[in-house]
Amino acid sequence: MTKEKTNVESFDLDHTKVVAPYVRLAGVIEGENGDAVTKYDLRFKQPNKGHMEMPALHSLEHLMADRIRNHSKKVVDLSPMGCQTGFYLSFINHNDYEDVLNILEKTLQDVLEATSVPACNEVQCGWAASHNLEGAQSLAKEFLEKSAEWHIVFSE
Repeated sequence: MTKEKTNVESFDLDHTKVVAPYVRLAGVIEGENGDAVTKYDLRFKQPNKGHMEMPALHSLEHLMADRIRNHSKKVVDLSPMGCQTGFYLSFINHNDYEDVLNILEKTLQDVLEATSVPACNEVQCGWAASHNLEGAQSLAKEFLEKSAEWHIVFSE
């Protein structure tokens, strides 16, 4: 099958060749004033083989988005992928891959220690009924247990 090149980096990634879990540099965008936004693909589940259930993914997003900012002031955004296999994590003026892994590891440890999901209410969340702390912690634990493999993106 021949695929057309698109304007979306992740659409041009061959999802049949990656091996989750991994942390992959997905791109760097340079601003006109010298700033650089670096985006990482945090892949928790193998594409087209598994996915995160929405309530657990939703809670993990809330927890990580909140806790990661305790470990870096350069976080721009943490966003879930629509395919429910991972997240995108963006930093401004920070592209040290090993430090990103360290920040991510600390953040996921924080998730494991959480006793509640932040902003899990109708005032602060658009779907407050869809949360699962235990599910989020299970996803975090599973991802952390494979941290030695995070740098391996493609199968041999």
